Amino acid sequence: MNNVKPLSFLEKVAYAFGDGSANIAWRGVSTFLLIFYTDVFGMTPAAAGLLLLVARFSDGVSDVLMGVVGDRTKSKYGKFRPWILWTALPLGIILSLLFTCPDWSMPMKIAYAYVTYILFTLIYTANNIPYGALMAVMTPDDKERGTLGSYRMVGAFAGGMIVQGALLFLVSYFGNINPTVDVEALSNDKYHVTISAPQDIDNVNIKTEDGIATFVWDGVQAKQDSSATQGKSFTLKAEEKYSFFVEGEKNLTAENFVIVDQREGYGKAIYSLSAVLVVMLLFTFYFTKERVSPPKAQKSNLWADLKDLAHNRPWFILLVVGLVFNIYNNIKQGITVIYFTHYLHDQLLAATYMVVLMVASIAGAMATAPLSKLWGKKNLFIYALFFTGAVNALLAFCGPTDIAAIFTIGIISEIGAAFLPTLFFAMLGDAADYSEYINGRRATGLIYSAGSFATKFGGGIAGAIIGAVLAYFGYNGQDAAAIQGASEGIVMLMSWIPAIIVGIGALLMMLYPLNNKRQAEVTSELISRRAKETPAVENSQL
Repeated sequence: MNNVKPLSFLEKVAYAFGDGSANIAWRGVSTFLLIFYTDVFGMTPAAAGLLLLVARFSDGVSDVLMGVVGDRTKSKYGKFRPWILWTALPLGIILSLLFTCPDWSMPMKIAYAYVTYILFTLIYTANNIPYGALMAVMTPDDKERGTLGSYRMVGAFAGGMIVQGALLFLVSYFGNINPTVDVEALSNDKYHVTISAPQDIDNVNIKTEDGIATFVWDGVQAKQDSSATQGKSFTLKAEEKYSFFVEGEKNLTAENFVIVDQREGYGKAIYSLSAVLVVMLLFTFYFTKERVSPPKAQKSNLWADLKDLAHNRPWFILLVVGLVFNIYNNIKQGITVIYFTHYLHDQLLAATYMVVLMVASIAGAMATAPLSKLWGKKNLFIYALFFTGAVNALLAFCGPTDIAAIFTIGIISEIGAAFLPTLFFAMLGDAADYSEYINGRRATGLIYSAGSFATKFGGGIAGAIIGAVLAYFGYNGQDAAAIQGASEGIVMLMSWIPAIIVGIGALLMMLYPLNNKRQAEVTSELISRRAKETPAVENSQL
């Protein structure tokens, strides 16, 4: 059908690095920012959820503008690659600032959170829309884009694995305060533990290494919080002693207790990951190439581009479905750490869970290309939506001790979920082809603005849903009794609420008009058109 030269392995890997870096930022934010705001910043879940939603309204405009700017960028590096270079360092810096907690009053801290979060979304937009559009201009072959999409998602999930697997351990490492710990054994599994430190710490967390033993306050604090929990978070004053009764594990010594300054830990951990992010983006820039350009007769006309977009039915359906499955993904990501911390009472186990799910995601991403060739992108998208939602709903039947079942359900559900972003971004390239096929015009950046919009606005809506549900059940990240009372809401957010949302997405995807046969016709016709207007020497380089 065509003589398009396949992309090299190095170029595919380089492109994958770009989404790996993006997911260090995005999954770090979607997974950890809510619990950082509630448990470290001290914000209420309702205030944090409102922030995540309000900040997204700027994205609707910025995404479209960035798509327009990308399409009109002219440089020796192309239209989209330069933005990856220009935004690499700013993205790393703003991510670091996002997880920095200043010593200010709560209103000033909330203002700081709004400013840094909005700046983060804007810089992420300037990086991610050009990155997404780059897929469509690296090759004109829709099947090659499908393969490139698989590489992209492997990179994305690997980046997610880095941040989700390493962050909590880095927080524990960098946040270690080396306090004085005195342990008095009262029986073979009950202890009286006293800690003190030479400095003030606004948010310190104490638990055992295995996270099994329960803590009960001894002394003045017991009058305010008498509940038994698998760890305590509190404000520590210099040289003051804090005492607990600890029960449930044998042979505990001072070395078995993990005491972490969460503010310090989160800050230094994110600084380290931000440096990795910058290096990965630079790798993407230097080892990729743009090959597909708009038709030579096309004139820059924003109104015409927007008009074409409004009549692009495949794009519109992808926009809505992408928004829906991103709400689904971001609810799961946003509630996971809270679920493991406060329902399963083992925060570090969340890191293991997320790494395991990332491995499952990579397997799903690699299976996407062959399965889409077998069933078609549209059909596979629908099957994956129904499957992942139905399996995920089973988490509603799991209790705090059903660890094996939780991991099994999570793995199976995540394999299905991995198909969704892989297909979505490849199909946006198909929508760009469809617009050129129908209208004789191409606005790749504007088309791919749907990807960023769906990702970010979906995250905002998800954050608002999480905040609203937790607020309804009385959740307070710094109040053990309130946390325990909100367990039903935490389970709902982990199970059937996202399942219902993704089921709606499956029904909407049935309206998508491009099947395999129709897309093949579009691809063949466009390659023929380009061959006629491109000199043979250039065409041979594709």
